[in-house]
Amino acid sequence: MAVVESVEVTVFTTVTRSVVDGHGHRHPGPPREVQEALFTVTDSDGVTGHCLTQPDTVRETVIRNHIGPALLGQDSLERERLWHRIAHRQRGAQGNLSDRALSTADQALWDLAGRTVGLPVWKLLGGARSEVPAYASTMCGDDIPGGLATPEDYAAFAKDLVSRGYRAIKLHTWMPPMPYGVARDIAACAAVREAVGPDVALMLDSNHWYSRSEALTLGRALDGLGFAWYEEPMEEASVQSYRWLADQLSTPILGPETSWGKHMARAEWVAAGACDILRVGVVGSGGVIPALKAVHLAESFGMECEIHGNGSGALAVIGATTCGHWYERGLLHPHSDYDTAPPHLRSIVDPLTGGNVRMPTAPGLGDDLDHDYIAAHAVASWGTRSQ
Repeated sequence: MAVVESVEVTVFTTVTRSVVDGHGHRHPGPPREVQEALFTVTDSDGVTGHCLTQPDTVRETVIRNHIGPALLGQDSLERERLWHRIAHRQRGAQGNLSDRALSTADQALWDLAGRTVGLPVWKLLGGARSEVPAYASTMCGDDIPGGLATPEDYAAFAKDLVSRGYRAIKLHTWMPPMPYGVARDIAACAAVREAVGPDVALMLDSNHWYSRSEALTLGRALDGLGFAWYEEPMEEASVQSYRWLADQLSTPILGPETSWGKHMARAEWVAAGACDILRVGVVGSGGVIPALKAVHLAESFGMECEIHGNGSGALAVIGATTCGHWYERGLLHPHSDYDTAPPHLRSIVDPLTGGNVRMPTAPGLGDDLDHDYIAAHAVASWGTRSQ
């Protein structure tokens, strides 16, 4: 039996070509140096598992006080048990042990397991499909000339995306701190529908803080435009507001995206009739394990479950299941190059081929890490080891 021998974090500098505004929305920008973190679990056989994350997610106190004590000396392949060992520490962690930290550890353990048995994680989880259609997920609206500043900009970009092979597009429209409003959203959605025609699936992720009446007005416009789903127009803590909205629209409501509570929160949404399509993310909802539980929950009720976000963890769950239809590829923008890997990766995990993304074939999650680059650009490290 191989046991977890060390848990380590390496913080390194890399380059991004985007900026994040004060409300957390990403936009294109000039190249700039940023810090990322590589979380690594190593077992007593010397097998490693990795997950990229943000340094603050796995800061030293989180590793020393919570993740390390939960994992060290434990059988590295008992992922379900270890997930619960970490998750049960959240209650007493006073908010310091986030679902994103839990997800980071869980993904690294799945990566280690795949490397141990020589299989990609999506096959280790059961293996249901080797490729999936991708939808183009845009960045939020902005005021950049030739960017996503007007409904006409969205329409032109949508036509370009279809020419690249996408058969579905999700719009993120204008959100704070940009000026926003229902009329502006409707104009963008109508312009895109006219530009791409009736055969391209369209989705909308609008401003997350609309009122009920605003969300209903926007949703009724989407009904007329034949949108495939409507995502997060209101604060998701109000489950009954989503039930109220879903009862009045023909456009399917997709959710929840950001609600805290892992798979349990998703069960409450299903029970309340607050969504027509379930939503769960690997990164934000606690990892591969709760995402799979949410997918199987949706299957039990005859619902689809769409995975939020991109990356190797999302592909692992999508490749292991058949409950959702799409992979979210983005965030995309007329001035942003999604397909060039950042310097800490030798290649991206999700190249687009004929409108589809193929599942990774390498053992583990499939991220093509450049360990030499990461080591050469390391600026800090911390961790804990078995005594």
